[in-house]
Amino acid sequence: MELDETALTSAEIEALAQRIDRPVVLVGMMGVGKSSVGRKLAAVLHMPFVDADEEIEAAAQMTIPEIFERFGEAHFRDGERRVIQRLADGGRKVIATGGGAFVNAETRALILDRAIAVWLDSDVETLLERVGRKDNRPLLKQGDPREILTRLREERRSAYEQAPIHVISTRGPHGRTLDKVLKGIQAWL
Repeated sequence: MELDETALTSAEIEALAQRIDRPVVLVGMMGVGKSSVGRKLAAVLHMPFVDADEEIEAAAQMTIPEIFERFGEAHFRDGERRVIQRLADGGRKVIATGGGAFVNAETRALILDRAIAVWLDSDVETLLERVGRKDNRPLLKQGDPREILTRLREERRSAYEQAPIHVISTRGPHGRTLDKVLKGIQAWL
């Protein structure tokens, strides 16, 4: 869906916030801005913000890279699914998921059933620039980051496309992406 470039007014945002009766879950590739946009979205909608990766680390009492190293990706994905299930059962909030969460069929079905799923999408160049700011991405340590991001983005596309709201996150301030997310939710509701 094509959205115009004008931002919603504060009155429109307040009215929208009143209509949201379940969690808003941001899905998409690592580096697309799910946590940054999610924090801003939660603030304007007056909802709590939860980063699923932070919740996983708290539950496991170790970092995500440590979980991957000690137990592998399959173990991590199982814990991720359980944490997201708990979060999705808790009423109105904004949840940022890890890049692979929505790829898991069980997790995806849960999100689609109980939440408003928003796919934040971006081109590989933007993702590369953003993920280069941190050195905490276990999947990018397995080779060339550009090749890995390109491959993962293509492999995950069919899962991400199942989210009813699709927003392109471009370079520049996350405020522009925030406006697109708000309009996407408004149109979906």
